[in-house]
Amino acid sequence: MDDYRALADAVAADIAAGRLAPGQRLPPQRAFARRRGIAASTAGRVYGELVRRGLVVGEVGRGTFVRAAPREPGARALAEPATTAPVNLELNYPTAPGQSGLLAPALAPLLRPDALGDALRPAAATGTGPAREAAAALLGCPDPGRVLFTGNARQAIAAALASLVRPGGRVGVEELTYPLVKEIAARLGITLVPLATDEDGLRPESLLDAHRGAPLSALYVQPTLHNPTSVTMSERRRAEVARAVTGLGLPVVEDRIWSFLRPEPPLAVHAPHLTHVVDGLSKRVAPGLTVGFLVVPPRRVDAVAEAIRSGGWSAGRFALEAAAGWIGDGTVRRLVAAKRADAARRQRIVGRWLGAFAVRGDPRAYYAWWQLPAPWRADTFTAAAAAHGIAVTPGTAFGVGAYRTPDAVRLGLGSVAEVELERAVRVLADVAGRGRAGR
Repeated sequence: MDDYRALADAVAADIAAGRLAPGQRLPPQRAFARRRGIAASTAGRVYGELVRRGLVVGEVGRGTFVRAAPREPGARALAEPATTAPVNLELNYPTAPGQSGLLAPALAPLLRPDALGDALRPAAATGTGPAREAAAALLGCPDPGRVLFTGNARQAIAAALASLVRPGGRVGVEELTYPLVKEIAARLGITLVPLATDEDGLRPESLLDAHRGAPLSALYVQPTLHNPTSVTMSERRRAEVARAVTGLGLPVVEDRIWSFLRPEPPLAVHAPHLTHVVDGLSKRVAPGLTVGFLVVPPRRVDAVAEAIRSGGWSAGRFALEAAAGWIGDGTVRRLVAAKRADAARRQRIVGRWLGAFAVRGDPRAYYAWWQLPAPWRADTFTAAAAAHGIAVTPGTAFGVGAYRTPDAVRLGLGSVAEVELERAVRVLADVAGRGRAGR
């Protein structure tokens, strides 16, 4: 039934026409339902559709707010725009200078007719021998037989969770977590349970308390350069978390997609028989031709491989061949070095313009977590940034369940040119400062 989409179209039209302004609060869903003469469940679907389109943002206990509105020519939206073109600090796909030139040589052999025929054949979750050897070398895995492949790291997360958790099961996650994990959980019928964190990452006692309340089926965690906060667990904290999951016999999905920027021993070192390590090439190399990696406990290879097959998450053979070539000829290593240097430069830009604010960002990370000064809220600041042609991600995108997210935004630093990044951060600093001065 598409009636709710028609209602969403009507609200979207009001946003586009400026009748609903950025930062304006929508009526509660029950009030919306009464005014429109529809069921409360239908109103919920309307609001969900508006969130999916990126037009509104909802905060538990606060309501739903207009996130951004396309501006009419000559119209003012909160303030005159300081940029002339959209700058997207939501996406985060870093590109190293000269990247295409580095990638091309490994692809050339695959384009020969004899090689191309093989490269275009389907691949199993176990990949190919050369791909397993190359991935094991890249990831520091002593047993290539434990390496499985998916189309990307998101699919690797989905496959790991699908193999571990039945519909209705509970998975512990950090109270702020990767937004797509929430989508994956919804599709798999999994309930995410927010776990408390501190300056050192996930708190083991929170994990134990949650499991005592109602058993967890698995834990999803980002120990290195946590997205969005950039926190990296100390070796001591990793060992403490490992002891907790070992005592519970709790499987772990360890997301290491950003770990190439800050090499740290994985949590899997401390709990190898429980931990499923997720990694990939989208950040190291490029998002358009990528591969996801899963390093799984030996006894779980068959179960996870079956989840990959049944979910349709297998990697393409062409991508596997390309990945093996890039790893083997040193291209990935050179790109990683270039991106580490690039991330450091971009963090210096953030520090130069936002140093007076409460911004958290590891010098090696491609994102920064900005706890906004009062009176800014995440929703209104996101709308104000959009009015200046700058897209940022509100903290609510990372919150789990009823967790009360702080008034913060994440800045993705990797998808725009440095000159655009500096201009955007300078504008955001000015917007935040004027809001603080206006208290």
